[in-house]
Amino acid sequence: MPEGRRTSPGARLRAAYSERCIAMPGVFNALVASMAERARFEGIYLSGAVLSAASGLPDVGLLSMSEFVEQVRVVTAASSLPLLVDADTGFGGPMNVERTVREIERAGAAAIQIEDQELPKRCGHLSGKSLVSAGEMEQKIRAAVSARLDPEFVIVARTDARGVEGFEAAVGRAHRYLEAGADVIFPEALPSREEFADFRRAIEAPLLANMTEFGRSPLLSVAELNDLGYRIALFPVTTFRTAMKAAERALEEIRRSGSQEGILDSMQSRAELYDLLGYEGYQERDEAWFEESSGGDDDGS
Repeated sequence: MPEGRRTSPGARLRAAYSERCIAMPGVFNALVASMAERARFEGIYLSGAVLSAASGLPDVGLLSMSEFVEQVRVVTAASSLPLLVDADTGFGGPMNVERTVREIERAGAAAIQIEDQELPKRCGHLSGKSLVSAGEMEQKIRAAVSARLDPEFVIVARTDARGVEGFEAAVGRAHRYLEAGADVIFPEALPSREEFADFRRAIEAPLLANMTEFGRSPLLSVAELNDLGYRIALFPVTTFRTAMKAAERALEEIRRSGSQEGILDSMQSRAELYDLLGYEGYQERDEAWFEESSGGDDDGS
């Protein structure tokens, strides 16, 4: 059994963030997950915003749990890195959260993230959000904790209260979510380095910081967040935004010049792609099966 598979995904994630802040890049397909593993990251993130955007939809809770679970299976089949899954509001009430946790854990994830927004949800860095009561969110967290099959499976509770009810309310909710059983607290859209520091002083628990681009929070480095006492730094949409801009430029070049020749040096080569896919191994196995089958025919079987 490979070294990375000897312990559960949740246990490996807990071990990774136990002593220092780790970077968790967002992955929008299996190949990016494989690339993250080659780049020696210690965890990866599946963003609901990215899954929605890749489907041509806004991040307002339109995708189903089944669509999320299918992507979890695809990503975890490609990479042994522990995967944190953004499950938005849990796809309903506590009973829905129970099923969501079980299905996502069975699909191979290490952790799930549930937020305290009401549906229809909004991007955490936009205005106009509304929240469920702290009591309702506590019920969801307790349901998530009771539903997990592996006690090491990580429950991340995100609160969007800073932009709706204020900083002190966000701290108060965080305390209640921890009492309900959350393992990690995710304070969304803190607007300054000082508030990141203040939140850490107020909450004695593993904290996650969202370093999404073009949002309300400053872009702090992993080292800075580590110094502040945070344990996970998310980069949820970075690879997706980069890939979309590259695709846009490629389309513009083809439209402008009628050829892709001028942008070949910005592409992943065929050899690089095949290496990432493990293509040689597939070809060798295919040839071996063909030779074995041909040998059987020669023997008259």
